[in-house]
Amino acid sequence: MKSELRRIVFGLAQIDPQANTLTDDADLYAAGLSSLATVHVMLAIEDEFGIEIPDRMLTRRLFSSINSLAAAVAELQQAQAA
Repeated sequence: MKSELRRIVFGLAQIDPQANTLTDDADLYAAGLSSLATVHVMLAIEDEFGIEIPDRMLTRRLFSSINSLAAAVAELQQAQAA
């Protein structure tokens, strides 16, 4: 899942190409993620994983790292499966 998230984030967010070497807990905003890019990332994640991110989760913290995105996707997939 994290490799798909990295592909989405680094493909859509126009982050510095060297950001691909960032760790999964690195701050994506510090690496150049913009608020506009988060919308594109959110839509791509929803399409990729077949989920809908609820408004309550749409915070800056959600998009702060690959780890935070992965945790949210896993939570939503588990809720969907239940």
